[in-house]
Amino acid sequence: MSNIRYYTLGMQNKSSLGIGKPSKRQAEVLQFISEFRKKKGYTSSLGEIAEHFGISIPTTHQHVSYLRRKNLLTSEKGKQRSIQVLNDHKFGTIEIPLMGLIAAGGPIEAIRDPRPIEVPRNMISTGANFYALKIAGTSMIEDGIFDGDIIVVREQSTVDDGEKAVAYLPDKDTVTLKRIYHEKNQIKLVPANKKMEPFYETNVEIQGKVVGVLRKES
Repeated sequence: MSNIRYYTLGMQNKSSLGIGKPSKRQAEVLQFISEFRKKKGYTSSLGEIAEHFGISIPTTHQHVSYLRRKNLLTSEKGKQRSIQVLNDHKFGTIEIPLMGLIAAGGPIEAIRDPRPIEVPRNMISTGANFYALKIAGTSMIEDGIFDGDIIVVREQSTVDDGEKAVAYLPDKDTVTLKRIYHEKNQIKLVPANKKMEPFYETNVEIQGKVVGVLRKES
């Protein structure tokens, strides 16, 4: 995962910065958090970090906040021992199936060739199934989804208007990625590319909502 940039949809401004570079002390805090988890089997608390470095808890919280903004770790507000190092191979990632290709252009048949792929754990919520698909095409570039990217999808059968979804078109036996809008008895599938036109279908099966993107750094 070290050569992959990732972001959760709806947070493009933050993600455009990629993974930030920590200061010397922040790097030390990050290393302590990672090593603590590997040795203890659970995450360190703010108090344990503060005690190790001989600093106050407010200062520790500030370091953790900066690291979170730089996409180097995540933590859940109000939850004890929730600090996770995002690029930690064992604890910061989770495997989901990469199912193959999906079109971000004219619909093409999805190629199912399942293999595991690691994604940041904070992209995955409990109580749902997730899978990944590799993008082929340029119809979603204005939403920050480019040819060759890998999308993370939460499996669900409905989405709200305007949300990005994996849509199966049974009449054409094809799968595509588009923004979905419900209009009377039709579904409007809208690309995020000014050079491409939306189109309408009456028979559409939603197979999931896009929740994140993985991108290999050049």
